[in-house]
Amino acid sequence: MNHPSLRSALFAGLAALALSRSSAFGIDPDWDAVEKIFGKPAKVQPDGVRRFGWPRTDLHVTLDSVAIEPTLALGSWAAFAAMPNGEAMAMGDLVLLGTEVNPVVSALQARGAQVLAIHNHLIGETPQILYLHFSATGSAAAVATALKTALERTATPLTPSPAAPAPSPSETAAFQRVEEALGRKGSMAGLVLQVSVPRAEAVQESGMPIPTGMGMANALNFQVVGGKVATTGDFSLVASEVNPVIHALRSRGIEVTALHSHMLSETPRLFFLHFWGLDSPENIGAALKAALDRVAVSTRAP
Repeated sequence: MNHPSLRSALFAGLAALALSRSSAFGIDPDWDAVEKIFGKPAKVQPDGVRRFGWPRTDLHVTLDSVAIEPTLALGSWAAFAAMPNGEAMAMGDLVLLGTEVNPVVSALQARGAQVLAIHNHLIGETPQILYLHFSATGSAAAVATALKTALERTATPLTPSPAAPAPSPSETAAFQRVEEALGRKGSMAGLVLQVSVPRAEAVQESGMPIPTGMGMANALNFQVVGGKVATTGDFSLVASEVNPVIHALRSRGIEVTALHSHMLSETPRLFFLHFWGLDSPENIGAALKAALDRVAVSTRAP
C-alpha cells in the first residue's frame, strides 16, 4: 500500500479502534484519581471525553458595557481522553491575566505539558484577558497534577462553583429566538446558551484521532443583555473556509476578533476564528447561521 492517503486512513482507523477498545482490555486511565486531584467530578461528553471546567468567577470583565458571564468567554477547561496504552491525553485552554501567563507556562513545561498557543480571543475587554492552549499525555494522575499545579499559579477558583442561576422567562424567550434564527439547539451553562456544532471530518494529531469534545467543534455562546444578545466563541475552519466565514460575519455586523491556531500538528490544519457581536436575537442567530453555512459541519446531532 503506497498511497499516502490510504496509509493515513488505515492508521487513523486502527488508532480509533484502539481508543474505543482500551476499556475492554482493562487499561482505562484512572479517572477516579483525576477527579480526586481536581476535587470535582468530570462532565462526561457523548464521545467519552471527560471535561473539567474552572470559570474565572474572580474576574470582572467588561466589553461594550457588557459584564461578561464566566461561561460566555471566561472559562478555563481541560478535556481528557483515553489512549490505547492506558494513559490519558488532555487538551484545553486557560483564561489568564497577563501577569499569570509565564508562571503558568513554566509550571506546565516543568511537568512535560506542551504550550500550543497564547493569544487573545476578544478585543477591547477590560481587563485584558489572554488564553493559553495546552496539551499533555501520560498517566491520568500525572497530567492532572501538572494542570492543577499550573492553575495554582493563578487566582482561578479551584473549588466547585455554586449552582448557577436559571435564566429569567424573558432571557429564555430571547434564547429561543436565537435558536430559531440559528436553526440549532443549545444547552444552558448558567445564564449563557452554548451551541456546539461539530465539523464533518475527523481531526487527528500525530495520527491519533482527536475527539470533538476536546475543542474541535464550532463553539457559539450567547448572553442576554437587556433587549439584545451578546455572542462570542470560535469557528473551527480549514483554510478555504476562513475568508468566506469572515465575509459572512462582517457583512452582518459581527466583529472578527482573532484568527489563529490552537494546535501544532493536527490534520487537517485548522484555524480558529473568534468573533464578538451585540444585536437583536434574530440578527445574531441569522448572522451565525450564515457563517455556519460556509463550514463543512456534521449533519449528525451533537
